[in-house]
Formats: sequence, C-alpha cells, structure tokens
Amino acid sequence: MRHMEIAAVILAAGASSRFGSPKQVARIGGRTMLGAVAATAHDAGLRPVIAVVPPGLAVPADVVPVLNDAPTAGLSRSLRLGLAAVPPECDGAVILLGDQPTLSPDTIRAVLAAAGAERPLVAASEGGRAAPPVLLRRDAFELADDAVGDEGLRAILTGRPEIVTRVEVGTLPPDVDTPADLAALER
Repeated sequence: MRHMEIAAVILAAGASSRFGSPKQVARIGGRTMLGAVAATAHDAGLRPVIAVVPPGLAVPADVVPVLNDAPTAGLSRSLRLGLAAVPPECDGAVILLGDQPTLSPDTIRAVLAAAGAERPLVAASEGGRAAPPVLLRRDAFELADDAVGDEGLRAILTGRPEIVTRVEVGTLPPDVDTPADLAALER
C-alpha cells in the first residue's frame, strides 16, 4: 500500500474583530500565529501546507496562499476554497485553524494514524467533543458543500457521528480570539 499524501488547509481568513488587529500576524514564540500553525503542519509531515487568508495578508515562504476575497462569508467559504486548492495527487487534507498556535504535531499525527478507518472524517477529540484538526479523505471533500456561515465542519462533526472517527487526544489547543488569550498562552 502506498503512503498517503495529505495536505494541510489552514483556515486563517477571519476578520480578527475580537482581537482588534490581524491576529494571523500576532507574534508568539518568535513567529506569527500563522507561522506557528504552518510549522506544526510541516513538522507533522503534511504537504503542501495551504493557508486561506484575507486580501493583503502575507504567508510564510513555505505556505501556499489561497485568497478569500469575502472573509465575512465565514469559515465555510474558507473551507471550500482551501479544499479546492488541494492538489489532485493528495489523498486528503487536515483542516487546521490559524488561531491555534499551540497545536502539537503529535495531535495531528494521532489524527493521521487513524486515517485508515472506514469513516471519511477523522477528528481530534477532547472528552468526546470532536474538533480540529480534522482529516477529510478526498472522497469526502464534498461534505464541505454542506457547511454554512462561520461553522466550518462543526455541524457535520456533531450531526453525522456515523461518518466521523474520533481520536481522543487529551487537551485540544485553545483558540486565540483576543489579546488576553494570546497573553495567557505566553505565560
């Protein structure tokens, strides 16, 4: 059996309204939040690393940018744009959030290790709650067509448990929504 080729799709086109400035470029640990998530994706072996970003946002050199020119349409639009950019030779994609800079490569690897499961989605889980990172096999990309607004895959993960393999990973990384969230991570 050949090695599966899995891309990363980082959803990072949000307006950062609660943060007050583009949080994708806020610094944590010597790099931007987007750079930290991209480095984690690379460390976990995902290739290529694709980031869906708003107009005017620079991405790290080792990241493929995908422009979301209507970020107010919500996470669902970014999800569809990112999946559409996954090269045809890839067997699937791991969906990551650009505001989770403390995500561990081991969490992504745990999700990847369950990729052989019969179900088309594999999600990290904390206490039974499925959340990103989420692996979608290529044959499940059309599920993103059912995502609406700022929900992304949440409704699918909760409403269709029969198609989701959950991988208990302990504690999932927190989202950084405000400067206070970022300050708490740096402590």
